[in-house]
Amino acid sequence: MERRNLLRAAVAAPAVSLVAPALGATPASAHSSAGKFDEAGPRFALAVLPDTQYLFDADSADPAPLRETFSYLLEQRAEDNIAFLTHLGDVTEHGTDAEIKLAGETFKKIDGRLPYSVLAGNHDVNSSTNDQRGTTAYLSTFGPARFRGRKTFLGASADGYNSAHLIEAGGRQWLILALDWRISDGGLTWAQGILQAHSRTPAIVTTHDLAYADDGGKAYLSGNGQRLWDKLIKGNDQIFLTLNGHYWPPGRTVLKNDAGHDVHVHITNYQDRYYGGAAMIRLYHFDLVRNRIDVETFSPWFLSKSPRTPLEAETIELTSDVDRFSLEIDFDERFAGFAPPALPAPRPAARVVDRHTAAYWRFDTAGQSVADGAVVRDLSGKGNHLTVRRLATGDVSLSQDHHVGAPAHASLYFAGGKNPNRGAILHTGDKAPINSAKFLGGYTIEAFIKLPEPFVGDHSWMGVFSWEGRAVDAGKKSGYDELEPTCSLNLSGERFLQYVLYTEDGDHNPTSWSHALPTGVWQHVAIVNDGRRSIIYVNGSKIARNPTQPAHGIATVGRPFVIGATSYDLKYEQGFYGWIGDVRITDRPLKPTQFLPGGRFI
Repeated sequence: MERRNLLRAAVAAPAVSLVAPALGATPASAHSSAGKFDEAGPRFALAVLPDTQYLFDADSADPAPLRETFSYLLEQRAEDNIAFLTHLGDVTEHGTDAEIKLAGETFKKIDGRLPYSVLAGNHDVNSSTNDQRGTTAYLSTFGPARFRGRKTFLGASADGYNSAHLIEAGGRQWLILALDWRISDGGLTWAQGILQAHSRTPAIVTTHDLAYADDGGKAYLSGNGQRLWDKLIKGNDQIFLTLNGHYWPPGRTVLKNDAGHDVHVHITNYQDRYYGGAAMIRLYHFDLVRNRIDVETFSPWFLSKSPRTPLEAETIELTSDVDRFSLEIDFDERFAGFAPPALPAPRPAARVVDRHTAAYWRFDTAGQSVADGAVVRDLSGKGNHLTVRRLATGDVSLSQDHHVGAPAHASLYFAGGKNPNRGAILHTGDKAPINSAKFLGGYTIEAFIKLPEPFVGDHSWMGVFSWEGRAVDAGKKSGYDELEPTCSLNLSGERFLQYVLYTEDGDHNPTSWSHALPTGVWQHVAIVNDGRRSIIYVNGSKIARNPTQPAHGIATVGRPFVIGATSYDLKYEQGFYGWIGDVRITDRPLKPTQFLPGGRFI
């Protein structure tokens, strides 16, 4: 069962069950093999483990919950793509040799199998000292010697109480600083040096004491936290998240750094809960596609139990606003100040044109004009040049805005609409080969489009492109209206793409529909026809409503191909509203890997 479904089922289950486990079922703790971590995938998780001190408290110690947490992380590493585990300090209650030794033995379960960091809390060392305290049982067990030689271990301060870890996740590097609960000025200088040496790397600061929260979950900097903020965090834009334990209840807040950017400040501590928190973990699920971090908090130990006592059942998962929540972070934008995204360079037409290219238009040619009568050349060499023509009112203009994967770093902005009807079109000449092309062997039509944000006015059924002509002129009567063109891509009032086709063979009118397109975001749209059926892709993803009706060829009637509007009864009314980038027509079906973005869809 998928882990999240298992968790939901566990929460819904009664506290005590009289039903025996399924035959052959294996407790979660029996699964300890570490799954493979995907460094390149855009989704990964950071595991956070706060104060475990009551599990390592003199002769009442019970490491079983932590062992189960470690087993769970190893078992789920591949499914949740867990990159790293960070402990927030107070590993033990008194920091004695015996407590530290037992904790160290417990951590051996993940040594070399799951990268992690540990830092000293006030219960692990003499709380009246800073990181210059010298040798301790904690340092001997959890100091640099334990991590030396590990792939993610970047180094430690000379005293050994502060460490830096560099992980590869989501196709980029992330820096994690694990700082002593009372870092010295020398330790701060060391941390600053690490940040400067990795100045283009987003960073997370972990420490034991940084912020506390009120009963409503609102976090505030502690005295030590204010010092860290003033001397380290606020002046280093790459620090976007801080994590600390020590205080309860949990809480969070957002502070603005010197660059005016958000820094998320989170407190995570469950030692006041049943069984000292039972090694409860928090998973930060990073999603670089959706630009968000989804956070959940639960106890693998309670999850593994069956039957459960009432308190175990009650504490499996925490769902308050400070325990289960999501952060919306545009990672590229947030990190742009210190690590601007490396955008692909423009690609020349020769890179995206071959013998199968029927037409290719782009808008970055030096000296390109969009005055009425101006020509946009067909770079396929097939002679399907476009001429600019404004409708009754409306306009079209050149723009540098473009899809990140577009070969040309330019587009056209169309100021189309209706009430009154307005817009502009680009159309082929009367003798252009594309006007009569039937594409009986299949085809791929691609376009980059972007809808404005805000999307103002009524633009229902505006056209992106079309072949002029009427269905009745091609002998087609099966469609919605005999006066509509034989092939067009339009946008409904709900912003659904509509691809209307009248086939060359037979009287068929298969029509495809997409989902609602978002505004303010570039989209790559591709219509792929293999000679039998048409499939639409948006950003390399196949849409749902692709009909199975026969779709052999396009019933063109020798009239122009048009970008920027769809005609009705050979007349143009409203035009497109938004941006259109490169448009390419290929006389064969392409795979998504062959589309114009070259795999860079977002």
